[in-house]
Amino acid sequence: MDSTIKRMRVTIRGAVQGVGFRPFIYRLAKEMGLKGWVKNNSHGVIIEAEASEDILRGFLLRINPEKPRHAFIQSMEHSYLEPEYFHEFTIQKSDGSDGKTAIVLPDIAICSDCLKEILDPGNRRYQYPFTNCTNCGPRYTIITSLPYDRPNTTMMQFQMCDDCLAEYNNPEDRRFHAQPNACPKCGPQIELWDDKGNILAKHHDALLMTADAIRNEKIAAIKGMGGFHLVVDARNNSATLRLRKLKRREEKPLALMYPSLEMAQRDCLLSELEKRLLCSPESPIVLLRRNNHETDNISDLVAPKNPYLGVMLPYLPLHYILMAELGFPIVATSGNISEEPICIDEHEALSRLGEIADMFLVHNRPIVRPVDDSIVCIMAGREMVMRRSRGYAPLPIQIKHRIPKTLAVGGHLKNTVAVGFDNQVFVSQHIGDLETLQTYDIFQKTIDSINNLYEFKPEVMISDMHPGYISTKYAEKRDGKLNKIQHHHAHIYSCMAENELTPPALGVAWDGTGYGGDGTIWGGEFFKVDGKGLARIAYFRQFHLPGGEKAIKEPRRTAIGMLYEIYGNNLFKRDDILSLKSFSQAELDSLRVMSEKNINSPLTSSAGRIFDAVASLTGIRQETCFEGQAAMELEFAIGGIAVKDHYPFESKISSPAKNIYIIDWQPMIVAIINEINNNIDIRTISVKFHNTMAEIITYIAQVIGEKRVVLSGGCFQNRYLTEKTIERLRADGFQPYWHQRIPPNDGGISLGQAAALLYKKEGAE
Repeated sequence: MDSTIKRMRVTIRGAVQGVGFRPFIYRLAKEMGLKGWVKNNSHGVIIEAEASEDILRGFLLRINPEKPRHAFIQSMEHSYLEPEYFHEFTIQKSDGSDGKTAIVLPDIAICSDCLKEILDPGNRRYQYPFTNCTNCGPRYTIITSLPYDRPNTTMMQFQMCDDCLAEYNNPEDRRFHAQPNACPKCGPQIELWDDKGNILAKHHDALLMTADAIRNEKIAAIKGMGGFHLVVDARNNSATLRLRKLKRREEKPLALMYPSLEMAQRDCLLSELEKRLLCSPESPIVLLRRNNHETDNISDLVAPKNPYLGVMLPYLPLHYILMAELGFPIVATSGNISEEPICIDEHEALSRLGEIADMFLVHNRPIVRPVDDSIVCIMAGREMVMRRSRGYAPLPIQIKHRIPKTLAVGGHLKNTVAVGFDNQVFVSQHIGDLETLQTYDIFQKTIDSINNLYEFKPEVMISDMHPGYISTKYAEKRDGKLNKIQHHHAHIYSCMAENELTPPALGVAWDGTGYGGDGTIWGGEFFKVDGKGLARIAYFRQFHLPGGEKAIKEPRRTAIGMLYEIYGNNLFKRDDILSLKSFSQAELDSLRVMSEKNINSPLTSSAGRIFDAVASLTGIRQETCFEGQAAMELEFAIGGIAVKDHYPFESKISSPAKNIYIIDWQPMIVAIINEINNNIDIRTISVKFHNTMAEIITYIAQVIGEKRVVLSGGCFQNRYLTEKTIERLRADGFQPYWHQRIPPNDGGISLGQAAALLYKKEGAE
């Protein structure tokens, strides 16, 4: 026996399944003359290789720099063992017998090689809507269990033909061990159904008929990778209006799909970062500023009063074939009725979308779990994910220390759930607002799906403190230890975890609503983060919300609540306030009584509600159709003008013993009313208001003296506020941190809940 031969075992953890990692190792081993094997297991990939020690060391050093482009390696451990004297290098059958920790890859947009094939009339996959390879295609939406092999996916029902099997077994082919591999002979197929489920056409004819219907103002429901889209011609007012009415989506922007990057550039201003995002494997919806609203061909009903469009490019073969046939942008909005989850099954879609869609382009590849399109923008020169789903979920967030097996159930709005173990937290795809039975059902199924995928039984459950949240009630009914984390604490922990920060830091959590530690509604909070946890050290002066929940949908009520704190009953004698003029006299009488006696008028410190109140005072928005609408339109009112001034504000210490600062907004609100009455341009008022909010954060940072400032909460989806705050903090020597891959809104709450275990105990306030 050759005494120079050594056997090395390598265990690799990370995103190394479904990306062509085993074929890569096979080819590398063959090139270097190694003997042994590689296989998937439930942790990742295991390699055993034999050669001289120098060759094995060279092999090890080449793995990370030469790995497949979609792979990433979290850890790579190796050890030397007695040689077995293998005869060749092989890919072995996967082993799924041990605990499951391998990373499931997100669904990936079609790669350039597959795109060339579907556009090539001479290729056997010409115009085949389910073309994929190891570099692209479905992953998370088709996997049922680990390890990632065809029998553990919804492709198990499609037996590969001889040609596909030859590719699958050929180490030199990019489809070598591509689990969803298929072709027109052996793979999934499309059909076009009417709204009763009758078959109208099959195969490519189904797609051509769908395109023709879209041209003729019809609404098509199209089954994609993670669910259905509802599609109409984005240039057509009547088709878009009909879709809005039937979908019950009055004014919230609708997403667009453009046939090409070049066509999107005609209508939108694109930076190099935005171009990269649109064409990336994640292929999200990207929020782009419109180039010229007056000259583009997009219907005004797509994004009313909004200077941005939510744009994506085709990311499935099906999309490319359809969009090449159409040649114009389409609305491609989630296949649901507002507030309900996206449909993933064709028979379910017939039932739930039958009164919306005129026809259904379906296919017979089952979808395991609903996965919406992700939404991303460029903020302060970096990518910020607003909705984390397709292309991003369920990749984990790495954390600095190990935590026990943890299930975090998230918040109520924009819900996600998370499971954490060891030093990583897997955050689910966007689930939505837990306000319907259908969404709650998806919430439960998502938890079950993740638990089943990883054979995961939580030791610790974490929920929000709000006693009325459905997610909290769910956690209370489950077995195991339950921790409750205050909503805004979770926001700060989320941003810290994403940025791999350890205490100390100053946390700024601004949003619309969150159940506070004192039983009031928080949302304009500052926290000192240290080794003991979080302590509230500043917040906005509280005010009442007349009508409670009603005030959230009526900014005019929020304005009344703030103004009553300033003027008392004299408020109702004024005739110069736009918020008052939007009510009838009977409504004003009712509001006066509610304000006097604090009837159904909870206290809040919410920064989000301050944005709403200013939107009402300026006449921009008195009632809203969707969450955040008033604040969005107030930001859009700036219109790109440059003003450095800000309004006055005051602060005082509420409790000398606790050293908590209260920020008083009254000087700012009075100044705004005076400028409105002096006919100052609304654009100027809006920019000065935003400057003031950024100045308040900088002021508290100066008072507290903590150099690292963490920004989290839904208010920091506001581009101007976030970028201005970052600019001001940096100018004064502070280091700001904000979200990038995890949303600043409540979609990040589940991560923050899980990450709370890193930061010891909760602060008392």
